[in-house]
Amino acid sequence: MDSSERKRLLGAAIRRERERQGLSQRKLALMAGSNQTYIWHIEDGSVSIGLDLLCRIADSLGVKVADLIDF
Repeated sequence: MDSSERKRLLGAAIRRERERQGLSQRKLALMAGSNQTYIWHIEDGSVSIGLDLLCRIADSLGVKVADLIDF
């Protein structure tokens, strides 16, 4: 599995959890200290995500980072 596939899988996991909780990308971005456009790119799998932001997203969603990285 290459890095682009990992980014796509991570983005899909974040999107699934966000939608499961009924959160908009904008709301998640505000909670995680980011912006909606960057969250969109993360969920799309088109950008890399730093560990700090990944931790903030997981905290905002109330899940463990490991729950988002299931690959």
